[in-house]
Amino acid sequence: MSEQNIFREVDEELRSDRMRALWRRFAPFVIGAAVAVVAVVAINEGWTWYHRNNAAASSDELYAAFELIDGGDLAAAQTQLDALIADGSGSYPTLAQFRKAGVLATEGKTDEAVAAYDALSNSLSNTRLRELALVLGGTLMVDAGSLADVESRVGSIAVEGSPLRNAAREALGLAQYKAGDFAAAQASFEAVINDPLSQSTVRNRMGYYLAQLLAEGAVTTAPAADEADAAATALDEILSDEAPAAETPAAAVPAATPEAEPAAQ
Repeated sequence: MSEQNIFREVDEELRSDRMRALWRRFAPFVIGAAVAVVAVVAINEGWTWYHRNNAAASSDELYAAFELIDGGDLAAAQTQLDALIADGSGSYPTLAQFRKAGVLATEGKTDEAVAAYDALSNSLSNTRLRELALVLGGTLMVDAGSLADVESRVGSIAVEGSPLRNAAREALGLAQYKAGDFAAAQASFEAVINDPLSQSTVRNRMGYYLAQLLAEGAVTTAPAADEADAAATALDEILSDEAPAAETPAAAVPAATPEAEPAAQ
């Protein structure tokens, strides 16, 4: 029995010596790997904190620019937006670029605003944001450019399946009206009205456009029942002064001509 105890103790001692030898051999690697894991976690947490901090600061800068715009200080707002575009974090520089283009349009710098939207449409990887830039630029080109200018921007968006199809169709219809292609304009406006996802306010606006076309004698085909209802609703709201001014901007609505007045009566 004692001999077995001796052999067991010797065996345990040998195993212990082997473990110590293995530890001495591999300890630097194990410790190094553990330190590396801790370092990676620390760097990741530090970067996340830094990114969140910068994103929060960029958010504050963007809202500060919005407040300057609301206060009418567009020059200071432009400076604030330029700083955010240059040094902002996350998606805030992109939002600042969109807002800057809007400010340029407000200041009447249409060419610069369109150029800004075009630059966004060419540089953004997000499809929806790129389409938004194209629609906004195309809408400005209704007054500042030609039908071809508008079509080149919104033509591929004014199709089924595009979330911005109705905004694109409206811009395209207005450009077609301006170019004298009244049948195409009617088709564009009717496409918006016939879209089951169109909002009621948008349908009413399209109905107003169609009513103007009919009143001017630009088109002779009577609209379908739902289109006629939308047109009647829009005209009722306008005549009763209930339609919000933002729904029928003067720059976008086809102006009535002296020849149109008798027809309207």
